[in-house]
Amino acid sequence: MGLTRVRLGELLTLVERPNADGIYGIDDVRGVNNLKLMIRTKADVSKRNFTKFQIVKPGEFFFNHRTSRNGSKFSITYNYDNVPHIVTEDYVLFSVADKNILYPGWLYLYVCRAEYDHYVIQNSWGSSTEFFNWEDLCDTVVDLPPIDVQRKYVAIYESMLANQRAYESGLDDVKLACNALLDRCKLSSQRIRVGDCVSEVDRRNGDNRIDCAYGININKEFMPSKASSDDLRNYKLVFPGELAYSSMQTGRDKCIRIALHEGEDSIAVSPAYSILHMKESSALSAEYLMTWFSRPESDRLGWFLSDASIRANLDLDRFLDIEIPVPEFNVQVAITSIYKALRARTAINKRLKTQLREICPILIRGSIEEALKQP
Repeated sequence: MGLTRVRLGELLTLVERPNADGIYGIDDVRGVNNLKLMIRTKADVSKRNFTKFQIVKPGEFFFNHRTSRNGSKFSITYNYDNVPHIVTEDYVLFSVADKNILYPGWLYLYVCRAEYDHYVIQNSWGSSTEFFNWEDLCDTVVDLPPIDVQRKYVAIYESMLANQRAYESGLDDVKLACNALLDRCKLSSQRIRVGDCVSEVDRRNGDNRIDCAYGININKEFMPSKASSDDLRNYKLVFPGELAYSSMQTGRDKCIRIALHEGEDSIAVSPAYSILHMKESSALSAEYLMTWFSRPESDRLGWFLSDASIRANLDLDRFLDIEIPVPEFNVQVAITSIYKALRARTAINKRLKTQLREICPILIRGSIEEALKQP
């Protein structure tokens, strides 16, 4: 038994299956990201000729042979749905020739490892643009465990994957409930200006007591700023329960940059930010206000209201003029509770996905070590 050293080219078959009859269309187009996941393509393919696309059947692999400007990762995945999809003709498609020798799931675990990404980058070819082609994939030498060992470790991964997907599917129900309540508020509640609910405050980190600066990402979360400085005395302070708002690049990112500080200690942010404090007379809670501006619909409005300059900013005055519905306080509490649950579950789901990526090298190593122990 033990390990068998083989070239992948001996176990794989190149697939060339154009969508010549045009059976599949725009809704069937898929792509691959550098996390090795099959995704709906982000490119505008509405004017593309889909008869030139390739059909990838369930269980078949495809990859992008362009490796430059891809985060030093190899974009490869397989069709793990139960229906065929189509991918651009630029992708390379292949299948496993004999599943009794190489289990497709084990191959997927193998290529998901950071070690294989390093191998691909080292063996990519080109000048300004580098490629890892079909022939390069075929030249990969693999120490292959027996098929029963491969299946055993793939079963562990697939069990974890099933749990993650089941957890993720529940997120849609929570999101639907939150959006339904917000949509009801749009129809039944009186609207007020954001500016009637908040007041701008300006406190500086004059004693330089806070030595770490924060920014706001497109997920509307505070994050350590990439801009480094030893002197933060001119930076603004955000107290717990206050919001920070950035008017810059709203149009470019199609995102209103706003975040609620939910920590226990004050933080420092760029002087370019506006710090918003909820008025005592406000009919809105800070949590509800943040929930409202976490919706894609609010981002689209912000993008529409942005000016036409290069950066397309949404100035504070225009942001404060935005009107939002004001439901009864108990409704606000219900909505924000659901939104907090959605955020918490989304964070857990993100950690589960990270664990899935991190478990791949462990499972491959475990399968190899078990094979070496066999007589």
